[in-house]
Amino acid sequence: MLLATQLERVFILKDKGQDIRLTDPEPRWSVEAVLNFYANTYPILTTAKISAPIIRDDRIEYKLESVMGTKG
Repeated sequence: MLLATQLERVFILKDKGQDIRLTDPEPRWSVEAVLNFYANTYPILTTAKISAPIIRDDRIEYKLESVMGTKG
């Protein structure tokens, strides 16, 4: 018998060299809606892009990468 389950979504933000794992606040929201939700807590996400999802350990992982350039 086949068993279908919905994979958990995890959002990974790289900030100051550390990976921050953000849980999915609402599975029915689009990925962009989740990005906007977390932008209130992490302002760097206002200029972030979302990478293609990767399935790993029964989870769907999205990397949230800032497109803001570095000065120097």
